[in-house]
Amino acid sequence: MADLRTRHLRRLRSLRRSVRRWSVLAGGLGGAAAVLTPYQGLGLPDAAWAAAAGGSVMLAVWRWADLRELAAQPVPPAPEPVNTDQVRARLVAAVERLPAGRQALTEVRRQRARIALRGSLAAEPWARLDRAATTMAGLAGRLTGPAGPAALEAAVAEQSLRDLAERLASVDRAVRVAPADTRPELDAARRHLAAQLDDGVGAYERLVAAAAGFVAEEGREYDDNSSVIRLTEATDLLRGVAGGLADLRSRTGPTPQAMS
Repeated sequence: MADLRTRHLRRLRSLRRSVRRWSVLAGGLGGAAAVLTPYQGLGLPDAAWAAAAGGSVMLAVWRWADLRELAAQPVPPAPEPVNTDQVRARLVAAVERLPAGRQALTEVRRQRARIALRGSLAAEPWARLDRAATTMAGLAGRLTGPAGPAALEAAVAEQSLRDLAERLASVDRAVRVAPADTRPELDAARRHLAAQLDDGVGAYERLVAAAAGFVAEEGREYDDNSSVIRLTEATDLLRGVAGGLADLRSRTGPTPQAMS
């Protein structure tokens, strides 16, 4: 959609073209009427020429008046430069308000990240993490009571593992362009990050499995004490795995080799 300044200037140019057109037409028709009018009175064809010339003159005068009036108005200021980040944020917010917008954006981000990690050591753990995170998203709403903190821990761990995967992919790309004498050190850092990522994704998968076990046991009818015992065991397992994952995440950080 054109802004006020663009519309004003466009209308001004249009009026100028119209004034030139009607001025030329009025001059041509007026000259023709003056030349072709016989000295012994006006005939029907001459009246037509004179009427056309007079109408053209009037339209030219009106166009000139419109042009002068518009030209006297101040030109609206130029709009502020478009901030692409703000436009993108507004577009994302508008899409997220749609019924399936949030899920669609999440899937687009995952596909884009998966393509960016293609060919890297992080690609396979990232795919496993994606599958486990999708499963966890379906279970998170049912992790209530003593298992509630596990859902928050899973979300924090997922983001931490994704950051670790991106670091691994960055080191992978650096290895391809690094000088030969620096590659052994980068290879060691890459293997260390890959091992950390694999351990973290494995722990996250165990957390998802424990969450699924908790949800399954919670859904059973409490017809005897064995169901309560199994639910307690599932809760303890969930807490234990979540604690182990938190400990693993706290020990997962940039290594000296990776930072170099």
